[in-house]
Amino acid sequence: DAPPELDEEDDDASSMARLLGAADRYNVERLKMICENELCKRIDVNTVATTLALAEQHHCSSLKKACMDLVDANPRAVEAAGGFEYLSNKCPSILRELIARLADFDLKNDG
Repeated sequence: DAPPELDEEDDDASSMARLLGAADRYNVERLKMICENELCKRIDVNTVATTLALAEQHHCSSLKKACMDLVDANPRAVEAAGGFEYLSNKCPSILRELIARLADFDLKNDG
């Protein structure tokens, strides 16, 4: 229940995501946790939408929290990067939560 060695320079986030899915499907909790932690390290404004969908699909609360923390820290960059159409198709509940966070940010900064 350990992931393969991944090269930091390679874009192996999709491999790690597939491994996370398998770990979740077969209830290999330690591997799931390892994959979740690795994916947390790779989140950026360009991948946060797809990573949020992945976190929701596989019930990864720490991965979801890491994504939401990124949204809270960089709301404009996340908004500019897009990915909302993907979320609207894959996880509309996450999109609603994300929009609410962005709206809260606007309210705090307008006042």
